[in-house]
Order: sequence, then C-alpha cells, then structure tokens
Amino acid sequence: MKHWINAARLRTLPLSMSGIILGSFIAKWRLTENGAAWDWTIFALALLVTLLYQILSNFANDYGDGIKGTDHLRTSVAEPRAVASGKITATQMRNAVILFSILSLIATVALLYVAFFKHNLIQEFYIFVGLGIASILAAVGYTIGKKPYGYIGLGDIFVFVFFGLLSVCGSYFLFMKTFHWDLLLPATAVGMLSVAVLNLNNMRDIESDAQSGKKTLALRLGFKRAMVYEIILLQLPLLLMLVFMMMNGLHTQGKYYAFIFFILMLPMTGLRRKIMDVKEPKDLDPFLKQVGIMTLTMAILVAFGLNYF
Repeated sequence: MKHWINAARLRTLPLSMSGIILGSFIAKWRLTENGAAWDWTIFALALLVTLLYQILSNFANDYGDGIKGTDHLRTSVAEPRAVASGKITATQMRNAVILFSILSLIATVALLYVAFFKHNLIQEFYIFVGLGIASILAAVGYTIGKKPYGYIGLGDIFVFVFFGLLSVCGSYFLFMKTFHWDLLLPATAVGMLSVAVLNLNNMRDIESDAQSGKKTLALRLGFKRAMVYEIILLQLPLLLMLVFMMMNGLHTQGKYYAFIFFILMLPMTGLRRKIMDVKEPKDLDPFLKQVGIMTLTMAILVAFGLNYF
C-alpha cells in the first residue's frame, strides 16, 4: 500500500483542489447575494472527481514514463517512480490506470446527475459528460500512447485548460447553470499557477528529458528562458484576482475582507526570489509542493474572504 500511496503523489492533490474550491465558492458568494441555495453535495462530489482525475493522471504518468524509460534517467526526483524502480509492475500500474479511469467516469456521471439531470438540464448533462471524458483522456494521454502530448511540449496548454479554465469555470457552472466572463480572471490565475508547477517539474527534469527525447516546453525554451517563463507565471495570478475583485466592485462596497488573499504577495515574492536563485535543476524539486500549497491557500482565502467575513 505504501508504494501505491507514493505513486499517487499526494503532494499534487492540493493543486488539483484549488480550481474546484475557487469556482465553487465564487458561485456560493453569488448565490448568497441572490438569496439562492448552495449545494454541499455538488461541492463534495466535485472534489472527489478532481481527486480521482489527479490520481489517475499520476498513475498514468508513472506508467507512461516508466515503460518509455524516461524515469530511469531521472536522478533529480526525491522519490523514485514506482514502475521505474520496480516497486509496482507495469501491468499492475496499467490495471490501476484502467480502474481509476472507470472510477473517474462513474464519479463524473454521479456529479453531473446531481447537478444537471435531476433538474432536467439534459443538454448540459451530456455536454459535461463529454468534458469529463475529455479530462480522463487528457489525464491518460500526457505520457501514454504513440504520441503523448507531454512529449511534444503541449503539456502546458492542457494543464492550463483543464486545471485552470475547466476546473474553475466548470465547477462554477455546476452551481450557477450559467457562465460569467469575469470568471476567466480567477480561472487564468489558477491555470497559470498550475502551469508553474508543471514548468518547475520540467525544469527539474530538463537534463534527463533531453536524453529520453521528452521535448517539454521547458526543454525547448532552455533553462534560462524557462526560468523567465516561470517568474511570469508566478507574478500575474494575484494581480488577476485583484482585478476580478475590483471589477465586481468589492472595494467600493466596503467588503475589504475579500482582498485578504493579497497577503500572499509577500510570501509569493519570497518564493519567486528563491526559485530565481536556483542554478541546478535538481534543486527545484522542493518548490513544486510549495507552489501547490500557495495555490490552494489563495483559493481558500478567496473563498473565505467572499463568503465568511
């Protein structure tokens, strides 16, 4: 069981929850403003679905990189991958990928049944089922297949879309049954932070990926330009959230507690400086968890600032 827990890479789970928390609690704030009810069941199911997607993605990446030999070249990773180290066989991991694909689909259908089908929103139900299937395919297709998109530098785009845009906007739509364009600001903020984690991961592995032929965007850019890219990804999210709050007039309504998330500006600045000081790719590994926790903290602070102060 220990090896399976390690393969699930629990440190990545806070990042996957951030978009769901942000989208759901922005919806809660707007529903409360309109005197409407907010459904905790939808929120709980949405969290379950995103956690299953994340574990599926981690298992699929472990399997795909393991059978391609990519993980065998990595010496920068603190915890060796399960398939590459032989702690879990490729067949066992493939079966786990299949199992979690099925579980993810079942949980997705359950979530969408509660959110849409029960309210006779049949068209929305089937559209989101399609998006759920696309999410499962994206989780698996990063490293598995003849042409996995993670090996041709498209991982950043997929992470931005699924961890940012779809996660925040999709969870918001589950509650509101409608879409507001200003939601693209917090969705972009979470998307950029999610890409920042992926870019750190790819910068850390830049040398081994070059040997294995995994042409990530970080590898294509080179370490120095990938570092500039990383700083941009870490610089903008809090500013985007600030613009979102001001667009909604919270500063003119005296709801200053909604801006509590901005206290992260100082630790975020310190984090960026520490990352910029790194010279050896392998030394970037601790920052993956830190950026993930920072993203989750931002989502929680926004949720509480909008709803509970």
